[in-house]
Amino acid sequence: MSDYRREPSYRGEEPRRRTSGGSSKSRRAKAKAKRKKRILLFVLEFLVLAIMIGVLVIVQKMDKIEKTPIDEKDITINEEVAEKETLKGYKNIALFGVDVSENHNLGKGARTDTIMILSLNEDTGDARLASVYRDTYLNVGNDSYNKANSAYSKGGPEQALNMLNMNLDLNITDYVTIDFRALTDTINALGGIEIDVQEEEIVHLNNYQIGTQEVTGGNIVEVTQPGLQTLNGLQATSYCRIRYTAGDDFRRTERQRDVLKKVAEKAKKSDIGTINQIINDVFPKISTSFSNSEMLGYAANFAKYNLVDTVGFPVAKETGTIGKKGSCVVPTDLKENVMVLHGFLFSIDPTSYEPSDEVVQISEHIKSDTASYIK
Repeated sequence: MSDYRREPSYRGEEPRRRTSGGSSKSRRAKAKAKRKKRILLFVLEFLVLAIMIGVLVIVQKMDKIEKTPIDEKDITINEEVAEKETLKGYKNIALFGVDVSENHNLGKGARTDTIMILSLNEDTGDARLASVYRDTYLNVGNDSYNKANSAYSKGGPEQALNMLNMNLDLNITDYVTIDFRALTDTINALGGIEIDVQEEEIVHLNNYQIGTQEVTGGNIVEVTQPGLQTLNGLQATSYCRIRYTAGDDFRRTERQRDVLKKVAEKAKKSDIGTINQIINDVFPKISTSFSNSEMLGYAANFAKYNLVDTVGFPVAKETGTIGKKGSCVVPTDLKENVMVLHGFLFSIDPTSYEPSDEVVQISEHIKSDTASYIK
């Protein structure tokens, strides 16, 4: 008689010892997968924490920038402009460059040597830059007529925005202002920029270094030969100020646009350490209407934007001494110049743009004021 207690029936089931090897392998694989998952989660958490800390640090540094919020109710935008389809999808920003004063003033009372319009196509990332010649005879934003750079001096960035919007049929509500020191420090942090210096520019570049050094500091290193070469911050800023060669102020603004393009190109290739140095050195020398969150948004998309073209305004112009206003740049026909500008900034056929009634009236006023001075 068999002893069933010693030989139990498994009823078709495999003994555990026969499958224990496979189960152990499966458990090891599961444990390994869990370890990988924990490591991955730890890495992700660390990266999120690092990003949060980085953003916090940048936001704190952004507080060094002088913030001057603009109330859009105080900004003049020509009545017909708000309905223009050509302006939709673009962000237009005013850029002002001012002389350094003893109290480092970036607002009302400061002299704007540089007036630019940066137009960003938010769909394609294309950026276009237009210089408005500082001596251009325009309505300066309060229905009086003078050189364009008097608007910022008399009424700060708000009046300067109104001046640009009224004369050029634009919808600008934001601005960035920097002084010479900010440009010099940025270029130094980038390790200089490459500029093709012409023979006739050398003497003026070196002369301007003397005056520029008084406000920016640094050591004067004279440029001794023409050709493509790396200019440091003091040299490049002085190069921007040259106006005594062929082309006068028109060529000067072209140099400024060239320098800004070179700065943007090199900044896009810079490492974190360089960008951090620029932030520390330059932010205290900037004034803007943008909030911290807005600036972070544009910074995040910085690599997306590409400066595709630049121009000076007005394109069709004359120069002359206009009464007590002194030597001015006069748009031969503001209305037609505005058509050309819109064609450039918004990639449209200039002849398809119809200037507003306000621009037409300003255009006629300029002709009336300047006709006897322009031959």
